[in-house]
Amino acid sequence: MTPSSLKERLHEPRAILAPGVYDALSALVAEQARFEALYLSGASIAYTRLGRSDVGLTTYTEVEDTLARITERVRTPVIVDADTGFGNALNTQRTVRGFERAGAAMIQIEDQGFPKRCGHLDGKTVVPVGEMCGKLKAALDARRSAHTLILARTDALAVEGIDAAFDRAEAYLECGVDALFIEALRTPEQMDAACQRFAHRIPLLANMVEGGKTPIQSAQELQQRGFRIVIFPGGTARAVAHTLQGYYASLHTHQTTAPFKDRMMDFDGLNALIGTPELMAQGRQYE
Repeated sequence: MTPSSLKERLHEPRAILAPGVYDALSALVAEQARFEALYLSGASIAYTRLGRSDVGLTTYTEVEDTLARITERVRTPVIVDADTGFGNALNTQRTVRGFERAGAAMIQIEDQGFPKRCGHLDGKTVVPVGEMCGKLKAALDARRSAHTLILARTDALAVEGIDAAFDRAEAYLECGVDALFIEALRTPEQMDAACQRFAHRIPLLANMVEGGKTPIQSAQELQQRGFRIVIFPGGTARAVAHTLQGYYASLHTHQTTAPFKDRMMDFDGLNALIGTPELMAQGRQYE
């Protein structure tokens, strides 16, 4: 599926499962696993580029640079987390234009106040509804192509309660966005209530965070509830961090990678994955 076809794919009842990626290598591996879409979160960039928590430290330029490197390497549509738009409505327009140029298929904008933080951390704030609607309208006006989709996220459930979160989602839907994301739904009953109110009108996204506030379910289960996009955004970084802990501990203990050999690729294996033989053949065409 190409980035421009994501809009048509969302008309199908089958949910799209998008794993988290954080750089071109992780995106390439995910594409080779035949996922239909990828999800680039601000949290994953904070974890991997900064070695820091998801507390609003990542910037527009860091996300744009990471996104451009990913879309240069893979053709799978990328849903990208634009946080709060990195400022006001004018900042949001710059963000949308830049992310669209960098190849985003869908751009997610949330209604948190600053400093923003991971949707599954406590202590969040939200901006007024009118301010968020202004950002969303600015985002819709800024995009060059109708195939570049705008996803509106609300974090209001943890701050104002579920009724307020649904009211905000209703207001954002009226702005003309392409999909909705009600963050950190706490129970299956809340998930069902969200789907009953919105799923027949607009694609809804479900966010699966291991150890987070929303019960972890499979894409098939979430599809049956009514969700059309399912993301596991931080699982990739958590899996990689776990693997690296084991690798470094083994290397430090044994002073060699030999005991870890069956859990890693060798030189030729990695080169095959990233396409080194094909790249060398391409280079020979110009000799």
